Amino acid sequence: AETVMKVEEILRAKGKKVLTVQPNAPIILVIHRLKMEDIGAMVVSQDGEHVLGMISERDVVRALVDRGASVLDLRVGHLMSRSAATCGLQDKVQDVMAQMTRRRVRHLPVVDQGRLCGILSIGDAVKSRLDELQLEANVLRDAYIACR
Repeated sequence: AETVMKVEEILRAKGKKVLTVQPNAPIILVIHRLKMEDIGAMVVSQDGEHVLGMISERDVVRALVDRGASVLDLRVGHLMSRSAATCGLQDKVQDVMAQMTRRRVRHLPVVDQGRLCGILSIGDAVKSRLDELQLEANVLRDAYIACR
């Protein structure tokens, strides 16, 4: 029987901590937090529970190219991606990876019953998929050895 890894299992292993930033926060604050926490994106939320959008290193870099250093004086709400895709706890990791690829995003907030409960990065998804494939390979190898 094939095991299907779900988002919930990844969050169980990695934790449900999500850094959020309010839309009125200055961009310079986001840049510092991204660096300090060694992450590539943050969820934009007024209350820490409801997703308004995402702000990523990529958003900041592109704005710097378009507008120059004045970007550093802007607020998060000016640069954030508003059409933030989300995923749910019961979503299959493979489906989430496909959604990330289609939408060209590297981070998806995880929402359960309308509330933010985690974040999934492409790195988290790839790692879990590799672990899954390694497990399958081990099972097949063990079955092969058992049959000889």
